[in-house]
Amino acid sequence: MSKESPDRYRTDPPSVVTVHSEALVTSAKPARCQLVVVDGPDMGRAANIDQDDSIVGTDDDCDLVLTDDRVSRRHMSIRIDGGRFIVRDLGSRNGTLYEGSLVSAATVPAGATLKLGKTFLRVQPRPEVMEVAPSQSRRFGDLVAESLAMREVIAVLELSAESDVTVLLEGETGTGKELAARALHDASPRRAGPFVVIDCGALPETLLESELFGHVRGAFTGAAQNRDGAFVRASGGTIFLDELATVPLQMQARLLRVIEERRVRPVGADEERDIDVRLVAASTDDLSGKVTEGTFRPDLYYRLSVVKVQLPPLRSRREDIVPVVGVMMKRRGMDAGAVSGANLDRLIAHSWPGNVRELRNVIERAIALSPGATTFAELRIAVQPLHSEETLTVRTDIPYSDAKAVLLNAFEFHYLRDVFNRCDGNISAAARESGLDRKHLRSLLRRHDIIPGKDS
Repeated sequence: MSKESPDRYRTDPPSVVTVHSEALVTSAKPARCQLVVVDGPDMGRAANIDQDDSIVGTDDDCDLVLTDDRVSRRHMSIRIDGGRFIVRDLGSRNGTLYEGSLVSAATVPAGATLKLGKTFLRVQPRPEVMEVAPSQSRRFGDLVAESLAMREVIAVLELSAESDVTVLLEGETGTGKELAARALHDASPRRAGPFVVIDCGALPETLLESELFGHVRGAFTGAAQNRDGAFVRASGGTIFLDELATVPLQMQARLLRVIEERRVRPVGADEERDIDVRLVAASTDDLSGKVTEGTFRPDLYYRLSVVKVQLPPLRSRREDIVPVVGVMMKRRGMDAGAVSGANLDRLIAHSWPGNVRELRNVIERAIALSPGATTFAELRIAVQPLHSEETLTVRTDIPYSDAKAVLLNAFEFHYLRDVFNRCDGNISAAARESGLDRKHLRSLLRRHDIIPGKDS
Protein backbone atom coordinates (compact mmCIF):
# COMPACT_ATOMS: atom_id res chain seq x y z
CA MET A 1 0.00 0.00 0.00
CA SER A 2 1.69 3.19 -1.12
CA LYS A 3 1.72 5.85 1.55
CA GLU A 4 -0.57 8.88 1.34
CA SER A 5 -0.13 12.10 3.30
CA PRO A 6 -1.91 11.73 6.65
CA ASP A 7 -2.98 15.37 6.48
CA ARG A 8 -5.19 15.24 3.43
CA TYR A 9 -7.25 13.00 1.21
CA ARG A 10 -5.86 12.77 -2.31
CA THR A 11 -8.40 14.17 -4.73
CA ASP A 12 -9.14 12.77 -8.16
CA PRO A 13 -7.05 14.09 -11.04
CA PRO A 14 -8.81 16.62 -13.26
CA SER A 15 -10.50 14.82 -16.12
CA VAL A 16 -13.75 14.52 -17.98
CA VAL A 17 -14.68 11.33 -16.15
CA THR A 18 -13.43 9.14 -13.33
CA VAL A 19 -14.92 5.83 -12.24
CA HIS A 20 -14.90 4.08 -8.88
CA SER A 21 -16.00 0.72 -10.28
CA GLU A 22 -15.96 -1.36 -13.43
CA ALA A 23 -19.36 0.08 -14.34
CA LEU A 24 -18.39 1.37 -17.77
CA VAL A 25 -15.28 -0.69 -18.51
CA THR A 26 -14.43 -4.36 -18.66
CA SER A 27 -11.07 -5.60 -17.46
CA ALA A 28 -9.57 -8.94 -16.48
CA LYS A 29 -7.26 -7.23 -13.99
CA PRO A 30 -8.17 -7.23 -10.27
CA ALA A 31 -9.76 -4.04 -9.00
CA ARG A 32 -7.23 -1.45 -7.80
CA CYS A 33 -8.34 -0.43 -4.34
CA GLN A 34 -7.52 1.87 -1.47
CA LEU A 35 -8.27 1.86 2.25
CA VAL A 36 -10.43 4.85 3.21
CA VAL A 37 -11.40 6.16 6.64
CA VAL A 38 -15.18 6.46 6.30
CA ASP A 39 -15.90 7.38 9.92
CA GLY A 40 -13.89 8.47 12.92
CA PRO A 41 -11.44 11.24 13.85
CA ASP A 42 -9.52 10.90 10.56
CA MET A 43 -12.50 10.68 8.19
CA GLY A 44 -11.37 11.06 4.59
CA ARG A 45 -7.78 9.85 4.91
CA ALA A 46 -6.83 7.13 2.47
CA ALA A 47 -3.98 5.00 1.18
CA ASN A 48 -3.59 2.70 -1.78
CA ILE A 49 -3.54 -1.09 -1.27
CA ASP A 50 -0.76 -3.03 -3.04
CA GLN A 51 0.67 -6.54 -2.97
CA ASP A 52 3.09 -5.87 -0.09
CA ASP A 53 1.95 -5.94 3.53
CA SER A 54 1.30 -2.40 4.68
CA ILE A 55 0.62 -1.06 8.14
CA VAL A 56 -2.23 0.94 9.64
CA GLY A 57 -1.70 2.60 13.03
CA THR A 58 -0.76 5.78 14.89
CA ASP A 59 3.00 5.50 14.34
CA ASP A 60 4.33 8.08 11.88
CA ASP A 61 6.00 5.33 9.86
CA CYS A 62 2.71 3.54 9.12
CA ASP A 63 1.34 3.60 5.60
CA LEU A 64 -2.00 4.92 6.86
CA VAL A 65 -1.47 7.10 9.93
CA LEU A 66 -4.42 7.53 12.30
CA THR A 67 -4.88 9.82 15.32
CA ASP A 68 -7.54 7.68 17.03
CA ASP A 69 -6.36 7.18 20.64
CA ARG A 70 -7.89 3.68 20.68
CA VAL A 71 -5.74 2.56 17.74
CA SER A 72 -2.34 0.96 18.44
CA ARG A 73 0.93 2.26 17.03
CA ARG A 74 1.07 -0.68 14.60
CA HIS A 75 -2.49 -1.95 14.64
CA MET A 76 -3.09 -4.02 11.51
CA SER A 77 -1.73 -4.87 8.07
CA ILE A 78 -3.44 -5.35 4.74
CA ARG A 79 -2.35 -6.57 1.32
CA ILE A 80 -3.98 -7.62 -1.91
CA ASP A 81 -4.07 -11.28 -2.95
CA GLY A 82 -5.72 -11.76 -6.33
CA GLY A 83 -9.11 -10.13 -6.15
CA ARG A 84 -9.34 -10.23 -2.33
CA PHE A 85 -7.52 -8.64 0.59
CA ILE A 86 -5.70 -10.26 3.52
CA VAL A 87 -6.07 -8.42 6.84
CA ARG A 88 -3.96 -9.26 9.91
CA ASP A 89 -4.21 -7.82 13.41
CA LEU A 90 -0.71 -7.05 14.73
CA GLY A 91 -1.40 -7.69 18.40
CA SER A 92 -3.30 -4.44 18.84
CA ARG A 93 -4.61 -3.35 22.22
CA ASN A 94 -8.29 -3.10 21.17
CA GLY A 95 -8.37 -5.53 18.27
CA THR A 96 -9.52 -5.41 14.65
CA LEU A 97 -13.19 -6.07 13.93
CA TYR A 98 -14.75 -7.34 10.71
CA GLU A 99 -18.52 -7.78 10.53
CA GLY A 100 -18.69 -7.26 14.29
CA SER A 101 -16.18 -10.00 15.20
CA LEU A 102 -12.59 -9.73 16.36
CA VAL A 103 -10.18 -11.22 13.83
CA SER A 104 -6.51 -12.15 14.00
CA ALA A 105 -6.44 -12.77 10.25
CA ALA A 106 -9.16 -12.60 7.61
CA THR A 107 -9.62 -12.53 3.86
CA VAL A 108 -12.09 -9.83 2.89
CA PRO A 109 -13.58 -8.62 -0.43
CA ALA A 110 -13.61 -5.16 -1.94
CA GLY A 111 -16.21 -3.10 -0.12
CA ALA A 112 -15.41 -4.67 3.27
CA THR A 113 -15.56 -2.42 6.35
CA LEU A 114 -13.11 -2.82 9.26
CA LYS A 115 -13.30 -1.23 12.70
CA LEU A 116 -10.21 -0.13 14.63
CA GLY A 117 -11.00 1.65 17.90
CA LYS A 118 -13.41 4.45 16.97
CA THR A 119 -12.36 4.34 13.30
CA PHE A 120 -14.12 2.60 10.43
CA LEU A 121 -12.09 1.73 7.32
CA ARG A 122 -13.48 0.58 4.00
CA VAL A 123 -11.78 -1.15 1.07
CA GLN A 124 -12.81 1.01 -1.89
CA PRO A 125 -11.97 0.92 -5.61
CA ARG A 126 -9.53 3.67 -6.51
CA PRO A 127 -10.78 6.43 -8.76
CA GLU A 128 -9.57 5.64 -12.28
CA VAL A 129 -9.43 8.06 -15.15
CA MET A 130 -11.50 6.66 -18.00
CA GLU A 131 -10.37 7.33 -21.55
CA VAL A 132 -13.30 7.80 -23.92
CA ALA A 133 -13.48 8.60 -27.61
CA PRO A 134 -15.48 11.77 -28.30
CA SER A 135 -19.04 11.13 -29.34
CA GLN A 136 -19.84 11.59 -33.02
CA SER A 137 -23.14 13.12 -31.94
CA ARG A 138 -23.38 16.87 -31.46
CA ARG A 139 -26.40 16.59 -29.20
CA PHE A 140 -27.57 14.59 -26.20
CA GLY A 141 -31.00 15.59 -25.00
CA ASP A 142 -30.89 19.36 -24.63
CA LEU A 143 -27.09 19.42 -24.40
CA VAL A 144 -25.61 20.87 -27.60
CA ALA A 145 -21.91 20.59 -28.41
CA GLU A 146 -19.31 21.16 -31.05
CA SER A 147 -16.27 21.22 -28.76
CA LEU A 148 -14.13 18.18 -28.09
CA ALA A 149 -14.57 18.57 -24.32
CA MET A 150 -18.36 18.43 -24.48
CA ARG A 151 -18.40 15.61 -27.01
CA GLU A 152 -16.28 13.60 -24.54
CA VAL A 153 -18.88 14.35 -21.88
CA ILE A 154 -21.65 13.25 -24.22
CA ALA A 155 -19.78 10.00 -24.93
CA VAL A 156 -19.69 9.19 -21.21
CA LEU A 157 -23.35 10.10 -20.75
CA GLU A 158 -24.32 7.89 -23.69
CA LEU A 159 -22.50 4.94 -22.08
CA SER A 160 -23.92 5.66 -18.63
CA ALA A 161 -27.49 5.90 -19.92
CA GLU A 162 -27.50 2.24 -20.88
CA SER A 163 -27.43 1.06 -17.26
CA ASP A 164 -28.56 2.15 -13.79
CA VAL A 165 -25.04 3.22 -12.79
CA THR A 166 -25.01 6.14 -10.34
CA VAL A 167 -23.57 9.31 -11.87
CA LEU A 168 -22.14 12.37 -10.12
CA LEU A 169 -22.13 15.55 -12.22
CA GLU A 170 -19.76 18.31 -11.14
CA GLY A 171 -19.25 21.74 -12.67
CA GLU A 172 -19.74 25.44 -12.18
CA THR A 173 -23.20 26.91 -11.86
CA GLY A 174 -24.96 27.21 -15.19
CA THR A 175 -23.00 24.49 -17.00
CA GLY A 176 -26.12 22.38 -17.55
CA LYS A 177 -25.99 19.69 -14.86
CA GLU A 178 -29.77 19.30 -14.70
CA LEU A 179 -29.95 19.15 -18.49
CA ALA A 180 -27.36 16.34 -18.42
CA ALA A 181 -29.32 14.48 -15.71
CA ARG A 182 -32.57 14.77 -17.64
CA ALA A 183 -30.85 13.62 -20.84
CA LEU A 184 -29.49 10.57 -18.97
CA HIS A 185 -33.01 9.72 -17.85
CA ASP A 186 -34.56 10.26 -21.28
CA ALA A 187 -31.96 8.00 -22.94
CA SER A 188 -32.24 5.24 -20.33
CA PRO A 189 -34.55 2.21 -20.05
CA ARG A 190 -36.33 4.21 -17.30
CA ARG A 191 -37.43 6.96 -19.69
CA ALA A 192 -41.13 6.08 -19.21
CA GLY A 193 -40.81 6.56 -15.45
CA PRO A 194 -40.78 9.82 -13.47
CA PHE A 195 -37.85 12.24 -13.33
CA VAL A 196 -37.85 13.88 -9.88
CA VAL A 197 -35.57 16.83 -9.09
CA ILE A 198 -34.61 17.91 -5.57
CA ASP A 199 -32.52 21.05 -5.04
CA CYS A 200 -30.90 20.17 -1.72
CA GLY A 201 -29.45 23.67 -1.37
CA ALA A 202 -32.86 25.35 -1.47
CA LEU A 203 -34.35 23.50 1.52
CA PRO A 204 -33.57 23.69 5.25
CA GLU A 205 -32.56 20.42 6.89
CA THR A 206 -35.98 19.76 8.48
CA LEU A 207 -37.83 20.17 5.19
CA LEU A 208 -35.15 18.33 3.20
CA GLU A 209 -35.63 15.18 5.27
CA SER A 210 -39.39 15.21 4.66
CA GLU A 211 -38.96 16.09 0.98
CA LEU A 212 -36.53 13.22 0.38
CA PHE A 213 -38.05 10.50 2.53
CA GLY A 214 -41.66 11.60 3.02
CA HIS A 215 -43.61 11.74 6.28
CA VAL A 216 -46.70 10.34 7.93
CA ARG A 217 -49.58 12.29 9.34
CA GLY A 218 -48.74 13.85 12.69
CA ALA A 219 -44.97 13.33 12.33
CA PHE A 220 -44.43 17.03 13.06
CA THR A 221 -46.38 20.25 13.32
CA GLY A 222 -48.11 20.88 10.00
CA ALA A 223 -48.00 17.25 8.82
CA ALA A 224 -51.75 17.01 8.27
CA GLN A 225 -51.57 13.97 5.99
CA ASN A 226 -49.21 11.30 4.70
CA ARG A 227 -46.84 12.46 1.97
CA ASP A 228 -44.57 10.40 -0.27
CA GLY A 229 -40.96 11.56 -0.42
CA ALA A 230 -38.95 12.10 -3.59
CA PHE A 231 -37.43 8.60 -3.50
CA VAL A 232 -40.88 7.02 -3.51
CA ARG A 233 -42.23 9.47 -6.10
CA ALA A 234 -39.27 8.61 -8.38
CA SER A 235 -39.86 4.86 -8.15
CA GLY A 236 -39.43 3.27 -11.56
CA GLY A 237 -37.59 6.36 -12.81
CA THR A 238 -34.73 8.67 -11.88
CA ILE A 239 -34.11 10.94 -8.90
CA PHE A 240 -31.79 13.91 -9.42
CA LEU A 241 -30.25 15.35 -6.24
CA ASP A 242 -28.73 18.76 -6.94
CA GLU A 243 -26.26 20.66 -4.71
CA LEU A 244 -25.27 17.61 -2.65
CA ALA A 245 -22.46 19.53 -0.93
CA THR A 246 -25.05 21.45 1.09
CA VAL A 247 -26.53 18.34 2.77
CA PRO A 248 -25.61 18.24 6.51
CA LEU A 249 -23.52 15.32 7.77
CA GLN A 250 -26.36 13.84 9.83
CA MET A 251 -28.60 13.80 6.77
CA GLN A 252 -25.77 12.31 4.70
CA ALA A 253 -25.74 9.25 6.97
CA ARG A 254 -29.44 8.62 6.40
CA LEU A 255 -29.12 9.26 2.68
CA LEU A 256 -26.29 6.73 2.48
CA ARG A 257 -28.43 4.08 4.17
CA VAL A 258 -31.30 4.65 1.72
CA ILE A 259 -28.93 4.39 -1.26
CA GLU A 260 -27.29 1.20 0.04
CA GLU A 261 -30.43 -0.63 1.13
CA ARG A 262 -32.88 0.76 -1.44
CA ARG A 263 -35.41 1.16 1.34
CA VAL A 264 -36.76 4.36 2.87
CA ARG A 265 -38.57 5.11 6.12
CA PRO A 266 -40.77 8.24 6.05
CA VAL A 267 -40.38 10.66 8.94
CA GLY A 268 -42.50 9.39 11.84
CA ALA A 269 -43.17 5.99 10.26
CA ASP A 270 -42.45 2.57 11.78
CA GLU A 271 -42.12 0.65 8.53
CA GLU A 272 -39.79 1.03 5.56
CA ARG A 273 -40.77 1.07 1.89
CA ASP A 274 -38.85 -0.47 -1.01
CA ILE A 275 -37.70 1.92 -3.71
CA ASP A 276 -36.56 1.32 -7.28
CA VAL A 277 -34.75 4.40 -8.56
CA ARG A 278 -31.77 5.43 -10.65
CA LEU A 279 -29.72 8.09 -8.84
CA VAL A 280 -28.01 11.05 -10.46
CA ALA A 281 -26.36 13.65 -8.21
CA ALA A 282 -24.77 17.02 -8.85
CA SER A 283 -22.63 19.60 -7.11
CA THR A 284 -21.04 22.91 -8.00
CA ASP A 285 -18.36 22.13 -5.40
CA ASP A 286 -15.66 19.46 -5.68
CA LEU A 287 -17.05 16.78 -3.36
CA SER A 288 -13.67 15.08 -2.99
CA GLY A 289 -12.44 18.39 -1.59
CA LYS A 290 -15.37 18.42 0.82
CA VAL A 291 -14.30 14.94 1.93
CA THR A 292 -10.85 16.37 2.66
CA GLU A 293 -12.41 19.14 4.76
CA GLY A 294 -14.47 16.60 6.71
CA THR A 295 -17.80 18.10 5.64
CA PHE A 296 -18.81 15.27 3.32
CA ARG A 297 -18.81 11.56 4.16
CA PRO A 298 -16.32 9.57 2.06
CA ASP A 299 -18.53 6.47 2.03
CA LEU A 300 -21.40 8.53 0.57
CA TYR A 301 -19.00 10.15 -1.89
CA TYR A 302 -17.97 6.74 -3.24
CA ARG A 303 -21.59 5.63 -3.49
CA LEU A 304 -22.46 8.72 -5.50
CA SER A 305 -19.38 8.96 -7.72
CA VAL A 306 -19.44 5.52 -9.30
CA VAL A 307 -19.08 7.56 -12.49
CA LYS A 308 -18.05 11.19 -11.98
CA VAL A 309 -18.42 13.57 -14.92
CA GLN A 310 -16.94 17.07 -14.99
CA LEU A 311 -18.95 19.51 -17.09
CA PRO A 312 -16.59 22.13 -18.56
CA PRO A 313 -17.29 25.87 -18.23
CA LEU A 314 -18.39 27.79 -21.32
CA ARG A 315 -15.19 29.88 -21.39
CA SER A 316 -13.20 26.72 -22.11
CA ARG A 317 -15.48 25.65 -24.98
CA ARG A 318 -16.37 28.85 -26.79
CA GLU A 319 -16.87 26.94 -30.05
CA ASP A 320 -20.14 25.71 -28.52
CA ILE A 321 -21.57 29.25 -28.44
CA VAL A 322 -22.62 29.13 -32.10
CA PRO A 323 -24.74 25.93 -31.96
CA VAL A 324 -26.13 26.78 -28.51
CA VAL A 325 -27.30 30.22 -29.69
CA GLY A 326 -28.89 28.61 -32.74
CA VAL A 327 -30.89 26.23 -30.56
CA MET A 328 -31.92 29.01 -28.16
CA MET A 329 -33.28 31.14 -30.98
CA LYS A 330 -35.03 28.21 -32.61
CA ARG A 331 -36.90 27.58 -29.36
CA ARG A 332 -38.17 31.14 -29.58
CA GLY A 333 -39.48 30.44 -33.07
CA MET A 334 -36.69 32.36 -34.79
CA ASP A 335 -34.25 31.33 -37.50
CA ALA A 336 -30.85 32.45 -36.24
CA GLY A 337 -29.33 32.55 -39.70
CA ALA A 338 -25.56 32.95 -39.67
CA VAL A 339 -24.33 33.21 -36.07
CA SER A 340 -21.35 35.40 -36.89
CA GLY A 341 -20.18 38.99 -37.17
CA ALA A 342 -19.90 41.64 -34.47
CA ASN A 343 -22.54 40.04 -32.25
CA LEU A 344 -20.63 36.76 -32.16
CA ASP A 345 -17.39 38.64 -31.47
CA ARG A 346 -19.00 40.16 -28.36
CA LEU A 347 -20.09 36.72 -27.15
CA ILE A 348 -16.72 35.12 -27.84
CA ALA A 349 -14.86 37.88 -25.96
CA HIS A 350 -16.93 37.50 -22.78
CA SER A 351 -15.64 35.36 -19.89
CA TRP A 352 -19.09 33.82 -19.10
CA PRO A 353 -18.93 33.46 -15.31
CA GLY A 354 -22.56 32.31 -15.42
CA ASN A 355 -21.85 29.85 -18.23
CA VAL A 356 -24.69 28.65 -20.48
CA ARG A 357 -27.38 30.07 -18.21
CA GLU A 358 -25.82 33.53 -18.53
CA LEU A 359 -25.65 33.08 -22.32
CA ARG A 360 -29.35 32.20 -22.36
CA ASN A 361 -30.14 35.32 -20.33
CA VAL A 362 -28.12 37.47 -22.75
CA ILE A 363 -29.96 36.06 -25.76
CA GLU A 364 -33.37 36.36 -24.06
CA ARG A 365 -32.63 39.97 -23.15
CA ALA A 366 -31.42 40.74 -26.68
CA ILE A 367 -34.62 39.30 -28.19
CA ALA A 368 -36.74 41.36 -25.78
CA LEU A 369 -34.82 44.54 -26.65
CA SER A 370 -34.87 43.90 -30.41
CA PRO A 371 -38.52 44.07 -31.55
CA GLY A 372 -38.85 43.00 -35.14
CA ALA A 373 -35.53 41.12 -35.21
CA THR A 374 -35.71 37.78 -36.99
CA THR A 375 -32.03 36.74 -37.17
CA PHE A 376 -29.02 36.71 -34.88
CA ALA A 377 -27.37 39.55 -36.78
CA GLU A 378 -30.36 41.81 -36.07
CA LEU A 379 -30.25 41.34 -32.28
CA ARG A 380 -29.03 44.16 -30.04
CA ILE A 381 -26.61 42.16 -27.93
CA ALA A 382 -25.03 43.85 -24.92
CA VAL A 383 -22.80 41.60 -22.81
CA GLN A 384 -22.29 43.32 -19.48
CA PRO A 385 -19.27 42.89 -17.20
CA LEU A 386 -21.63 41.91 -14.39
CA HIS A 387 -18.98 40.43 -12.14
CA SER A 388 -16.52 43.30 -12.37
CA GLU A 389 -16.15 46.06 -9.83
CA GLU A 390 -16.69 48.77 -12.46
CA THR A 391 -18.98 51.64 -11.50
CA LEU A 392 -22.35 51.84 -13.18
CA THR A 393 -22.21 53.89 -16.37
CA VAL A 394 -24.89 55.27 -18.66
CA ARG A 395 -24.60 54.20 -22.29
CA THR A 396 -25.48 56.78 -24.93
CA ASP A 397 -24.76 54.66 -27.99
CA ILE A 398 -28.10 52.85 -27.84
CA PRO A 399 -31.74 54.00 -27.67
CA TYR A 400 -32.98 55.53 -24.40
CA SER A 401 -35.19 52.58 -23.43
CA ASP A 402 -32.39 50.10 -24.06
CA ALA A 403 -29.86 52.18 -22.10
CA LYS A 404 -32.31 52.41 -19.20
CA ALA A 405 -32.85 48.63 -19.22
CA VAL A 406 -29.08 48.00 -19.23
CA LEU A 407 -28.50 50.42 -16.36
CA LEU A 408 -31.35 49.04 -14.25
CA ASN A 409 -30.17 45.48 -14.85
CA ALA A 410 -26.62 46.36 -13.77
CA PHE A 411 -27.91 48.25 -10.71
CA GLU A 412 -30.12 45.30 -9.76
CA PHE A 413 -27.19 42.88 -9.97
CA HIS A 414 -24.82 45.04 -7.90
CA TYR A 415 -27.45 45.75 -5.26
CA LEU A 416 -28.56 42.13 -4.90
CA ARG A 417 -25.01 40.76 -4.86
CA ASP A 418 -23.88 43.19 -2.17
CA VAL A 419 -26.91 42.57 0.06
CA PHE A 420 -26.59 38.81 -0.39
CA ASN A 421 -22.86 38.85 0.44
CA ARG A 422 -23.35 41.17 3.42
CA CYS A 423 -25.88 38.69 4.81
CA ASP A 424 -23.41 35.80 4.33
CA GLY A 425 -25.61 34.10 1.74
CA ASN A 426 -28.66 33.93 4.02
CA ILE A 427 -31.67 34.60 1.78
CA SER A 428 -34.06 35.25 4.68
CA ALA A 429 -31.71 37.85 6.17
CA ALA A 430 -31.17 39.42 2.74
CA ALA A 431 -34.95 39.64 2.24
CA ARG A 432 -35.33 41.49 5.55
CA GLU A 433 -32.41 43.78 4.74
CA SER A 434 -33.72 44.67 1.27
CA GLY A 435 -37.41 44.76 2.11
CA LEU A 436 -38.14 42.26 -0.65
CA ASP A 437 -40.37 39.21 -0.45
CA ARG A 438 -38.17 36.15 0.14
CA LYS A 439 -39.61 34.23 -2.84
CA HIS A 440 -39.22 37.24 -5.14
CA LEU A 441 -35.67 37.80 -3.89
CA ARG A 442 -34.75 34.18 -4.65
CA SER A 443 -36.13 34.61 -8.17
CA LEU A 444 -34.04 37.76 -8.68
CA LEU A 445 -30.90 36.11 -7.32
CA ARG A 446 -31.37 33.24 -9.76
CA ARG A 447 -32.01 35.60 -12.66
CA HIS A 448 -28.65 37.27 -12.05
CA ASP A 449 -26.81 33.96 -11.45
CA ILE A 450 -25.95 34.93 -7.87
CA ILE A 451 -27.37 31.59 -6.72
CA PRO A 452 -27.83 28.42 -8.80
CA GLY A 453 -30.97 28.27 -10.91
CA LYS A 454 -33.24 25.29 -11.49
CA ASP A 455 -31.28 23.99 -14.48
CA SER A 456 -27.78 24.18 -13.06
